[in-house]
Amino acid sequence: MKAFSHLLGVILLLCTLNFHAAAKRPNIVFCFADDWGRHASVFTEIDGPGTVNDVIATPNFDALAKEGVLFNNAFVSSPSCTPCRSALLSGQHFWRTGMGSILWGQWDESIPSYPLEMEKSGYHIGYSYKAWGPGTPISAPFGGTKNIYIKAGKSFNNFSQTATKLVRKGLSVDEAKETLYDEVRQNFKDFLLAREDGEPFCYWFGPTNVHRKWTKGSGKALWGMDPDQLKGKMPPFLPDVHEVREDLNDYLGEAQAFDRGIGVLFEVLKEIGEYENTIIAISGDHGAPGFPHGKSNLYDFGSQVPLLLVGPGIKGGRIVEDFVSLPDLAPTFMEAGGVAPLDVMTAKSLWKVLSSDQAGLVDPERTQVYIGRERHVPEAREGQITYPQRAIRTKDFLFIINFKPDRYPLGDHFRLNGGQEPSLEELTTNTRVTIADEDSGPTKAWIVSHRQSEGKTFFEHAYGKRPEEELYHIKNDPYQMNNLADSPEHQDTVTELRNKLMNELRSTSDPRLIDEGKFYEKTILGKNPVKNKESQNKP
Repeated sequence: MKAFSHLLGVILLLCTLNFHAAAKRPNIVFCFADDWGRHASVFTEIDGPGTVNDVIATPNFDALAKEGVLFNNAFVSSPSCTPCRSALLSGQHFWRTGMGSILWGQWDESIPSYPLEMEKSGYHIGYSYKAWGPGTPISAPFGGTKNIYIKAGKSFNNFSQTATKLVRKGLSVDEAKETLYDEVRQNFKDFLLAREDGEPFCYWFGPTNVHRKWTKGSGKALWGMDPDQLKGKMPPFLPDVHEVREDLNDYLGEAQAFDRGIGVLFEVLKEIGEYENTIIAISGDHGAPGFPHGKSNLYDFGSQVPLLLVGPGIKGGRIVEDFVSLPDLAPTFMEAGGVAPLDVMTAKSLWKVLSSDQAGLVDPERTQVYIGRERHVPEAREGQITYPQRAIRTKDFLFIINFKPDRYPLGDHFRLNGGQEPSLEELTTNTRVTIADEDSGPTKAWIVSHRQSEGKTFFEHAYGKRPEEELYHIKNDPYQMNNLADSPEHQDTVTELRNKLMNELRSTSDPRLIDEGKFYEKTILGKNPVKNKESQNKP
């Protein structure tokens, strides 16, 4: 059967190459924002008003969403930087990427990455800002720093901080922003100038500005967004108080900055006459940092992301309901460029969906995705132990298994502060001072500092221990607040989803199920950060 699959792959590749012999191979531009969850103004049109997306404006993303294919059910493989990117670059579940499946892990160079496969086939590859791993840059999956293009600078990574400083020096807000847009423009042009005439290109635009920490109040100061417009629209796991509304408002402002940055790339593509022959994909690597249910969580706020694709061969103007995992992008990009996806890839190309003219559910097999994590920050728990989770998400349900429910899901409480109460400043600025699998910030600081009063319910919900299994009904409980795993009327659903999830883990050799999880429970302990000169940034 495997030999037949390989033969079929060769035949498909030859057909694709014959097609591309007659047609110019498409360029590929992938815009990938750090920590950007499913937040864009176009989603208000899909979900209706009354959510946090009411206050954000993403005109460039929205325009392309209507021109191309917008995936309404896109999810990461893991809601943490390194494992998410390891999965995406390799086209596999995150648990198949060795040490790359944990934050600060090391890229296993025996694992193929789609950019290097594209380069082998004649593509000019490169990236600006961040590609893989924490810090900027760690570039093993891109073949080393020779393929990074940041000569014009990296200030866009600190958008609100840099813009605020420039305003203080006398520039107007618009002038400060243009300075940062010019940096994006020049880095992209440097990449384009490095290619041979007629050479197709594969570019990764990965700014980290949506990642903390951003400037407090920048959502209003730089973007004119009033944080109190969020009043009454906050999800139930977030306190509806001014401090938290302002924090989320600033986060949405950074997402708007990313949107303007991608607009610059489109302008350059049009200037050089390559826009019509370029496949553009836009997404984020997981949900919001420093917020309950966000980054490092398998709930939708942490694991669901925006995703659109537009370009040659893609029949646009559609909203698609097929379930997509971001690793599916690797074989998709490869197939678009006439490169055969590799047998090791567990992900599946989206080309069948992209080339269709149907909306809604296009591929009847795309009805679920699989998500998981082990740990985010190494110091989150005594001995660097993980919090192993795996989940299956379908149209109707999210089912989660917490393999070690005796552990704290987002890290031990105050262990790294000697058991002492952290100051408000420490809670706001130091991720590792407590509950370290959640980034620091004003929201976390408010909940922790108010845990004995009005923040008690939020604290216990976010940071308390969780049961071994969780089940949420998406339509009735879109924010995943009411666990139905013990409900008698849902036991058939629990059994069905548990079986599907466990079968996927077994069939793809998840180390969590092998030898009682020895790889994660023993092998990685003490193998703390691969901290070289390129990876000194915060996680």
